[in-house]
Amino acid sequence: MATRTISITPKARRLAAAAVALGGCLALAVPAGSAGAAPADPVPTVFFGDSYTANFGIAPVNNLGNEKGWCFQATDDYPAVATRTLAAKGITLDVQADVSCGGALVHHFWEKQELPFGAGTVPAQQDALKENTQLVVGGLGGNTLGFVNILKQCSDKLREPSLLPGEPVDADKPARECKEFFESGDGKEWLDYKYEQVEEELDQALQRMSYFSPDARRVLVGYPRLVPQDATKCQTAAPGQTELPFADVPQDALPVLDQAQKRLNDIMKKVATDDGAEFVDLYAHTGGNTACDGADRGIGGLLENSKLDLIGATIPWYAHPNEKGRDLQAEQVAAKIETLLNS
Repeated sequence: MATRTISITPKARRLAAAAVALGGCLALAVPAGSAGAAPADPVPTVFFGDSYTANFGIAPVNNLGNEKGWCFQATDDYPAVATRTLAAKGITLDVQADVSCGGALVHHFWEKQELPFGAGTVPAQQDALKENTQLVVGGLGGNTLGFVNILKQCSDKLREPSLLPGEPVDADKPARECKEFFESGDGKEWLDYKYEQVEEELDQALQRMSYFSPDARRVLVGYPRLVPQDATKCQTAAPGQTELPFADVPQDALPVLDQAQKRLNDIMKKVATDDGAEFVDLYAHTGGNTACDGADRGIGGLLENSKLDLIGATIPWYAHPNEKGRDLQAEQVAAKIETLLNS
């Protein structure tokens, strides 16, 4: 069982290990200074993140001719859309790189990432940072938390063989009992540990941004809301769909998923605030566009077909933003960048 194989060391020890891994260089990091009006010159910018930044499920995909295609980074991901939105307002981003990649964990910010099916690796995302980078934007955390593992704990259908990686937290516990599993005992202990891990690793990632790009403004982007406040809406299929938005996830477990996601976003906001970075609270702005909001949904259902085909088969959204959700992400991110550069 997963919770019995994890070695949970004291927080101070892990923080010390992180400092050693950085060779003590973080102590020399210089926080970004205050800025005046938005600069007339293009702003050197790096986007980073996981599948929610890369907008998995939206086609076409970048880098189809090489291993980076397995990142499933949409040509029109929210970094691209936000960049166009800002350009229309006279704010030009010089995008030095968009290194967002599906499946990225927080530690892939400083370690290379293994791609699925032995397709190869992509470099650590921090490698894209330059000394003259002035803006670093993106989001990580959901994969380190293990949101896929949580979903598989709560769904028999997702436990079936598929392209969705990962395993349930405890395969011996039936999916129908996942609410109780995560609210007490081993499941709760596992979640608490994962949140602590996310917090510590995000803190390290943000400090690395300051070290490698001392003058950069840093913007950490949270995750859009998946489950609405009224979870009974999730018992109705979206227009044109036959599967429920969360497939066979038990009704009583949907608030557990929502609480897990909200806690993740709260941790991300806290880390950003403590590190002097900005935070985009997508969760707070997407409550009317969840996977269960029918024609207004900004999240594709777990087993709803996305726009991606792989070897002739359509890949499900697996609860990622559709085009509407992508545009909501881009709108909020562009607004934050505009405010930041004009401050």
